[in-house]
Parts: sequence; C-alpha cells; structure tokens
Amino acid sequence: MQKIRNSIDNINSYLLMLVAFFLPLTVFGGNLFAVLIFLLWIIKADFKSDFHRLKNNKLVIAVFLYLLVHVTALLWTADIVSGLWTLKKQLKLLFIPIFMLFVKREHVKYYILAFLASMSLSEIWSYGIFFELLPLYGGATLIDPIPLMSHITYNPFLTIAIYFLSYYVLFDHSISKLKKFTYGFFIITMSINMFITGGRAGQVMYFAMLVVLIFQYFPKNAFKASLISLLVLVITSSTFYLNSKIFSDRVDSAVTELSDYKNHTHSSTGMRISSAINSWSIIKENPVIGVGTGDYKNEFIKASIKNNLKLEDKLVIHNPHNMYVLILVQFGFIGLLALLYMFYAQIKIARHSNEEFVRKIGIALPLLYLLIMLSDSYLMVHMTGLLFAFISSFVYKDYEADKQYRLKTTK
Repeated sequence: MQKIRNSIDNINSYLLMLVAFFLPLTVFGGNLFAVLIFLLWIIKADFKSDFHRLKNNKLVIAVFLYLLVHVTALLWTADIVSGLWTLKKQLKLLFIPIFMLFVKREHVKYYILAFLASMSLSEIWSYGIFFELLPLYGGATLIDPIPLMSHITYNPFLTIAIYFLSYYVLFDHSISKLKKFTYGFFIITMSINMFITGGRAGQVMYFAMLVVLIFQYFPKNAFKASLISLLVLVITSSTFYLNSKIFSDRVDSAVTELSDYKNHTHSSTGMRISSAINSWSIIKENPVIGVGTGDYKNEFIKASIKNNLKLEDKLVIHNPHNMYVLILVQFGFIGLLALLYMFYAQIKIARHSNEEFVRKIGIALPLLYLLIMLSDSYLMVHMTGLLFAFISSFVYKDYEADKQYRLKTTK
C-alpha cells in the first residue's frame, strides 16, 4: 500500500505541472488535471497523515476559516440556491491544501516553467492575431487580441508571468546569462502584449508589480526604491499611453466615467461606483455578519431601487466587481477579517521564511491580489482563483516540517 501511495505522490506532482501548463490555455484542461489530482488523493486514502502534515500550516487554517464563514452564513441567507452557488465558487481554494500535499520542492521550478511556457504560447498567439497572421479565435478581436481568456483574467496572468521571469533575472544568480537574456526578452514582449489588450485591472496590477520588484531589489533603501519606482512608473505609463491606442482610450474613458459616473452607470467604472454605493447601504444595515451567503443579489436589487441607482447589468446584480464589497455585504466585517487573514497568513509565512524565493514571491502574490480585488472578485473568478490556489500550494508549504513528519512516521 505504501508503494501505491508513493506512486500517487509522484504522479500528482507531475499532474501539477500539467495544471500549470493548461490553466492559462483552457478551463477544461486545468480543471481536468486538478480533478485527477483530487481523485488520486481520495484513492490514496491517507487522511490521518495528511491532516497531521497540514494542521500547523497557517494558510491552510486561514483557508478553512474563510470557507467556514461561507458555510455558516448559509444559516441566515434568504436565497439558499444562490448561497450554495457562491460556496461552490470558493471551494477551489480547497485545492491549496490538496495540492500542498503533493508539491515537491525539487519540482517547483518545473511548475513555474510549465506556466511560463503556456503563457508564452498565449502571448505568441495574441501577437499573431494582432498582426493578422493568425485568424480570430474565441473571444479575440483585432483591438483586443486575447484568444483563450477574457482581458479580465489574461492581464493578471501576464503580470504573474512577468513577475516570475523578473524574479529569475534579478534574484536568481544560479541561472546562465543566456537564460537571463531569454527571460528578459519575454519580459519585454509580455509587457508590450499587455498594453495591446484592454484589461485595465491587470495593467494596474502590472505597475504595482514593478513597484514591488523595485522595493524587493532595494530592501534596505526605501527612499531610493521610491524614487526609482516613481521614475519607472512615469516612463512606462507615459510610453504605453502614447504608443497604445487601446490603453490611452481605456485610460481616457476611465477618467470620464469617474468624473461623471451618474451619467455612465452602464460603463465599466460607473457600474463599479454605482454598485459600491448600493452595497454600502446594505453593509451599514448588516455590518457584523452580513446578509448571508449568496444573498447579494436580493439585497442589491432592494438597495438599487431605494437609491435610484438601479442597474440593468446582470453581472452587477450578482457581483459588485469588488471582492471586498462582495464579502462585506454577505458576511460583514467578520467575513472581511476572514478574507484578510488569508493574506496575512501568506505574508507572515513569507517574512519568516529562510528561502529568498518564498520571501519574494510570497510577499508579491498577496499584495498583487489584494490590489486587483478592488476591481473584481478575483478569488471568485475561476481562472484567477485557481491560479491563486496553485501558486499558494508550492510557495507556502513548509517543506522542512513536512519532511521531518514523514521521516518520523516511516521509521
């Protein structure tokens, strides 16, 4: 039986590489290999040992507390069907502890390389459509050439890929100059690719990622890092604004919509502001425990009528395009604390790690997600939520504690 379990451990680690590769390319592919990992975990049936391996991991505890809030709040929801749907959308976070059981320290570089290879293919495909060398595919258009995702998810994926590449170039002194040159080339091409598409949240995430990298490169000189960050932001943002029509148009429209949102309630920015206003009136009436899991829609409609800000966009009725607002409405400040505790656990693990890889990426991941969740419910969005779970599983695992436990139990 132990040989079978060891084989499953090895198989699932390789399946994680396939999750990494197919996640940016197809929802079905990423889901398929994630489900296979789950089924093999069930077949392995070593749950007592798994519990002891994970019980002291602060992120795993935080994930279960966050999901417990969702389950508990079903008790006072007025829409149990929507509540179960909402809970289902968050269950992907359970892949954090499941994946964590199978990730291997020696395979981490292959998980990342598989993801980067997939993003490189997506980028090349996007350029092919942009230059009309390849036919339109999926939801891609000539002005928004993203064949396999929407711009809501594509640019955050690109930002994460660029961060990984930048980490290797700036902080990994073991790789060859040829690899650094290759990674540098893709950093440039992916950065340009981001600004020929229309995902503003991902573009803001990109600028924030640059700042994070600069502060990580100058950890003991905040003043120098601040000046360089300001200079880099001015140069990059102005360069892309002057040379990318879709980026400049999206920036101009955001400014217009923000300054006069009441007359632009069906625009991207106006929609978010209006939904936040409606949601705030709900939060004030239910500040501690919220209205219940999945009850956002019902309460949103009532608030819209009350505030004369009724919107026709069905997406807004289900989702305020702000993770914090969505959590506050459904679960109050208890839910918000549960959400923030997950990111606190990540940062705490990273800060106390002896590995530079964990200290760098382990800080960047939560900071970037905390930012983009202001513009959408990115842990609810399937692809970005699964990406978050996947990266978290190998960044925040305590490999030494896991190794010591397994050695002790096999004696």
